[in-house]
Formats: sequence, structure tokens, C-alpha cells
Amino acid sequence: MQIATWNVNSLKVRLPHLLQWLTDNPVDVLCLQETKMTDDKFPVAEINAAGYQVAFTGQKTYNGVAILSKLPLEDVVRNNPRFADEQQRIIAATIGGIRIVCAYVPNGQSVDSDKYAYKLAWLASLREWLAEELQTHTELAILGDYNIAPDDRDVHDPVAWAGQVLCSDRERAALTALVDLGLTDSYRLFEQAEKSFSWWDYRQLGFRLNKGLRIDHILLTASLVARCTACAIDRAPRKWEQPSDHAPVVATLS
Repeated sequence: MQIATWNVNSLKVRLPHLLQWLTDNPVDVLCLQETKMTDDKFPVAEINAAGYQVAFTGQKTYNGVAILSKLPLEDVVRNNPRFADEQQRIIAATIGGIRIVCAYVPNGQSVDSDKYAYKLAWLASLREWLAEELQTHTELAILGDYNIAPDDRDVHDPVAWAGQVLCSDRERAALTALVDLGLTDSYRLFEQAEKSFSWWDYRQLGFRLNKGLRIDHILLTASLVARCTACAIDRAPRKWEQPSDHAPVVATLS
């Protein structure tokens, strides 16, 4: 089984890319972030035609998440029941016995902003809810755009980014708190090339110069870690015309 995550940065714009990528990479489960569309606009027919069932929750212009699956989606939950939030950032479903959580963590804007405080509160509540989920789901994967680079290996210029949003100590501590629930960063289970990133700014030739961050992650419980045989970032779609600024991340489970 292959599970993947991709921030598509507008599904309306990137639908052809999504369908092409699924043709080239027929993963079993794909979590999407930043779909940026209301539910009535979601391209259910096109995704069904590609061989996938889908659960989604969205809003106009911002946020929005979805789970695409070749297998039935059971016990679908939209949003964090422990955190009242109008922003559509979480969707979860059980697929083939695995609890799949798709998350779009707030960006935070800057460390001195209200949005940063919101991000930390959002992450604390996510941890509270996940702790409950883990009591009943020993096989759980949380995939998504975390908007946090775990450590300096995941930053093209750690000095320039030190203390900045996406790389600040408090954000990293919040991510560590999630991991401490019994989760593992699947990407770091394997030897990876240096300067491997999943996001590059559109500005200043970010992708061409590989000025990126690794902020898209797949965290797994111990039972899934035992089944994980590979995890990789697929840079190919970032080279396409009008790409998302993120690349897909794919984990393979035996």
C-alpha cells in the first residue's frame, strides 16, 4: 500500500496535475491540502473517474482538505472535534484498517503575530485529539502540510531561517510533542539525500536554486513503521507548468 500527501495550492488550478500524477503514481491513498474550494465545486466526478473515492471539506479561497482512496472510506470525521474552527484543515477516515488523518497546519505568518498564537493553540489541540484517536487506532498515519521544518537538515539556509516562522523553537517543540505520542517521521526512517525539501517559494528562483524547506510529512505509529519500506519526495510535479509550490511525499507500506 502506498499513502501520499500533497498540498496542491488550489485544486481548481491543479486538477490536471493531480489527475496526471495519479496516472503516473497510482497510490492507494492521497491526502490533499489547500484545495481552496467550496464543497459544491469539488471535482468528485473527475476523481471517481480516476478510480478513487473521496472525502473532503472545503471553503472558498483558503484551506480545504481531502482524502482520495481506492478503498472505501469509513468513519469520516471533518475537523478536530476538540477545537472549534471555521477553517477547514482536518479530515480523517479509516481505510483498510488504517486511520488516515489529513492535516493542513496553519502557517503562522510571523512569530509575533496572532496567527502564530493560533497555530500553536491549533497544534496543542491536535495533539489532544490525536492522543484520543491513538487509544482506539494502533495503526494511524497523519499526513499533510505541517508548515514546520523539523530540524536544520530540513532547511536550505538554517542561519537565515533561525527563529523564523516554520522553523521557530516553539513550532518545532509542538511537532516534537506530536511525535512523542508514539509517532515517527517516515521520511527519516531511510537514508535521504542532503538538502531534500518538499516546498520551494515561487519567488527568487526558489526551486531552481533548491532554496526549500521540508514541511510536508507522514507520521506513523509503531505498527506502521514496522511495515514502512520506503518514503520519498517526488519533485517531478514541481517542474511542471504552473505547479504547486509543494511536492508530493509518498510512503510505501508492506
